[in-house]
Amino acid sequence: MKVVIVDTECANLTSVRFAIERLGYSCTVTDDADAIRATDRVILPGVGTAAAAMRNLQRKQLVDVLKSLEQPVLGICLGMQLMTSHSEEGDVECLGLIPSLTKRLEVGELPLPHMGWNTSVPTNNNPLLKSAEQYCYFVHSYAVAVDEYTIAEAEYGQRFASMIRHNNYFGAQFHPERSGKVGESILREFLEAKLC
Repeated sequence: MKVVIVDTECANLTSVRFAIERLGYSCTVTDDADAIRATDRVILPGVGTAAAAMRNLQRKQLVDVLKSLEQPVLGICLGMQLMTSHSEEGDVECLGLIPSLTKRLEVGELPLPHMGWNTSVPTNNNPLLKSAEQYCYFVHSYAVAVDEYTIAEAEYGQRFASMIRHNNYFGAQFHPERSGKVGESILREFLEAKLC
């Protein structure tokens, strides 16, 4: 199995790579379009701002590449937000892989970013998060509202999508690579399950 982590230059590349390697898989960190197209699984990680990450993807000419993929793709944290149509963070058009919107969390008196462990509750048919609510590790100030593409949700001042899916594109707002056994299980399912 070939696994590629897309080099967005705005990402937690090392921790994601180590998490995949701990599961017994080798992976390549690259921004090479041909390598991304030819792999079995693609991971789109991200840390930072949507505007900076989209600029990097555009500069590297990866936007159309990511839109054309037919194999399973997993967006992590900012990577999930980049899969949506638009982000309020910097008022930026995103990849449009999942027709949802990313907006700033409305949390009242709670601190932002939402940082730490929180429950992620599967909704609908979630092939990656098999069991009832699980604790996952979050670090974010923007989120996707719960909609028909939501396959797991969490709450921090408001309900939000902790996982989304549309066709072969999956997103996790939390960091599976930092979520212990639950995250390990999600990554294993992404790598091993028949998803498309």
